[in-house]
Amino acid sequence: MLMLGESALAKADARSWARRLNDYRQSDPRRSVRELLITAVPFALAWAAMLTALKLDQFWLYALLILPAAGLLVRLFMIQHDCGHGSFFGNRRGNDWTGRVIGVLTMTPYDHWRRSHAIHHASAGNLDRRGIGDIDTLTVDEYLARSRWGRLRYRLYRHPLVMFGIGPIYVFLLESRLPVGFTRKGWTPWVSTMTTNLGIAVAAGLLMWAFGIGPFLLVHLPIVILGAAAGVWLFYVQHQFEGTHWDDNESWEFHEAALHGSSHYDLPAVLRWFSANIGMHHVHHLCARIPYYRLPEVLRDHPELRDVGRLTLWESFGCVRLTLWDDRQRQLISFREMRALYQ
Repeated sequence: MLMLGESALAKADARSWARRLNDYRQSDPRRSVRELLITAVPFALAWAAMLTALKLDQFWLYALLILPAAGLLVRLFMIQHDCGHGSFFGNRRGNDWTGRVIGVLTMTPYDHWRRSHAIHHASAGNLDRRGIGDIDTLTVDEYLARSRWGRLRYRLYRHPLVMFGIGPIYVFLLESRLPVGFTRKGWTPWVSTMTTNLGIAVAAGLLMWAFGIGPFLLVHLPIVILGAAAGVWLFYVQHQFEGTHWDDNESWEFHEAALHGSSHYDLPAVLRWFSANIGMHHVHHLCARIPYYRLPEVLRDHPELRDVGRLTLWESFGCVRLTLWDDRQRQLISFREMRALYQ
């Protein structure tokens, strides 16, 4: 009875936090435009500087610029992300068209992604609604019930080289070219994907015509690949951490899953800027309509939220080993821990 009372109290507390955070939903149009400009303009300048460095055989400068350019692309994706939640601008038209244009740069079809991401927010932490917009995660029992080949496939999928190397390349360069998982969900996923593909083809074609195929690929591909890897890493540690929260559908509650199933990835200031505060993910999941530039206000005004699901940069590297959800211990564990406990 005590445990039931504590659980009910936790759920009520999470719901009360969601109500309190509604005060931060209002976006500032001038701030939004400024955030867009201080991201898009430096990205264009970094792209042009990389191209110039190649032309002048200044390979050290070219290599030096790849990382900040990729970081700016990640930040552009986070603006697209806020547009998808309707939080970046105060009107839907501004959000949607900003998101669609950025989607050409991030190689992410905005309307299709917005729909799948909404499903992620509506089901995060629900064991019975896994599979769309999240990292594939098996329970211990599901893993043990698989064939040897099925276990090997899951282990390969979860290997860091695949998860953060091959996987991001596949997702952003190949999988996003078709509305995978939504092929029978009406015309919107197809129109979104195909118009984004057309925009990518036109933009890439013009840049190749102007500067050459080789220079274009040498500049843009490293930026996209590194930015994609960083994006997948951020998404991974925001839900795949030791203190995360999962429940079956009967016990799952949205606000509790949002608050306790999403991490506070407490990054250094420069990384918070490039990632547009997405590390404050527990707050974001509680109230997705808060613009990213207002998330620090929430932690400033409510410091008690800072330690909920807090994860430092150094601690986050340990999340890579967490691969299976253990229903008995109610936490993520590693393959090694699974073998020690259940085999």
